[in-house]
Formats: sequence, C-alpha cells, structure tokens
Amino acid sequence: EAENLRELWFHTGTRCNLSCPFCLEGSSPTADRLSYMSLDDVQPYLDEAVEMGVERFSFTGGEPFLNKAMVPILEAALDKKPCLVLTNGTKPLLKKLSEIETLKRFDNSIQFRISIDYANQKKHDEGRGVGTFDLAFKSMKALQECGFKVSMARHAEIKENKAEVDATYEPFFKEYEIDTKELNIVAFPDFLTPGSKAEVPEITTQCMTTYQDEKSRKEFMCSFSRMVIKREDQCQVSACTLVDDDLDYDLGKSLKESMDKRVMLRHHRCFSCFSFGASCSESS
Repeated sequence: EAENLRELWFHTGTRCNLSCPFCLEGSSPTADRLSYMSLDDVQPYLDEAVEMGVERFSFTGGEPFLNKAMVPILEAALDKKPCLVLTNGTKPLLKKLSEIETLKRFDNSIQFRISIDYANQKKHDEGRGVGTFDLAFKSMKALQECGFKVSMARHAEIKENKAEVDATYEPFFKEYEIDTKELNIVAFPDFLTPGSKAEVPEITTQCMTTYQDEKSRKEFMCSFSRMVIKREDQCQVSACTLVDDDLDYDLGKSLKESMDKRVMLRHHRCFSCFSFGASCSESS
C-alpha cells in the first residue's frame, strides 16, 4: 500500500546520445517510446507534489540533457525542492555545464548520478561507446568542481560482494581526482530491455508478509514514489521508474489519485526490488 508521496520522478524522454544494448528504457538517438517532457508538462505535477508533501524531485531518461527544456525544468523544480538527475555523463552534459553551474544559485541542492558500468574501461566502452568511460569520470570531476554532489551507478552481479566490487573503482577515483567522501555507489542488476518477459517467481501477498516486514515494505519505491511519463503526447503517472513499458502500471493523470491505487508486483523487474533490494531512489 502506498504511503505519502516522498519522491516524484520525471521521465524526460527516451532519446539518448548513446545506444546501449542493455538499456532498460530502450533509449537511443531515435527512440521515441516516451516523448520529451516540457516545462508546461512538468509544472502542474511539481505543484501537486508539493501540496502532497513531496521531499525530492528526480529525473531520468534517456539522457536528460538532450532535452532542450531540461535546465528550465530543473530551475522550476529547484525553486521548490532538492533534485536528483540521472545522466550518462557524456557530451550532452558537458555541453551544458555552464548552464548547469547556474543551478547553484538555488537554496535547494541538486545531485547528479553518473553511470559507470564497470571498473574496466574496455568493458564499459563496449556497451556505451568508445570514450564514454573517460567522459563519465571527467563529468563527475567537473560537477564536483562546480560544487555539486555526485553519485555513481554501476552494474551488479547476482550474489556479488558489493563492498569488494565498489573498491575496484578506487584507482579510477584517484586517477580522476574524484572526492569519494560522500560518493554513494548504487548497483543495479540486469533489468532487461523494455517488453522483455523474464521467468521470475510470482510475488504474492503472502510473500510480502512472510519475507518482508512493515518497515521494509515501506521502502519499496511503489510505496513512496511515482514517475510522470509522456506517452503519445499525453502525460501519465506510472507506478515506478522501472515499469513504464507496461500499460498496466499507468495510474492515470493525477498524483493524488495514483497514490490510492494498489500496485501489484507482477512486472519481472519488481522481483529485483523484492529479491535484491534494488532501488532507483537515493532518498534516505
């Protein structure tokens, strides 16, 4: 069951400068499954979310900084609450760095999460493109020099030792002079591409009451967050950041009404949340 809305996500559109074969959003330079979000699209949801007591706005894509409205959208959001932006940290971000730096003027903070899949340049670049590993670290350094907090997303293997894998990035943090004192590393399993059908166990009500307690159930993103998407020029509220490829998880156009609707954990990506504790959120 949904709690109060703590975090509202916006999908800025599936267009991306990269064409990663593993992308959970199926993003690419020509991907149009989800449309670009405009400031006019976003503004009513910012207002409604604030009325509902939201604590943070988060933005994902595609690559958000391909959206020409991204900086104005962030200005409107930062005027109200702190923000998180997920980015691949390559040319679109670096081209807009001077505009992004102006966002420091807001009292609310903005944080950037950059994807660096592996602590191995060749392996990372095989998936994202030659040179993207270097650009991602340079973007992380540039954002820190602007005074922004950054975090990092990487790929995770099942049954890995997270601390050991995280530690393999240390030589690169030193090489690129990245401040790691407050750098959070978020690890994600393979969520597969949009529309994939994965064979995973069914998550029943009994599963949620047997293997989860009241506290842990409240940490599922569908309990405290929603995501606004734009499909065929119509904005919709989706149950979470991982299920926008399934129309069954469209919860209408109203945030308030969406929080009253029961979300069934039938999507195969829900199993990643249930089994591995995966979460796109960095809300504490």
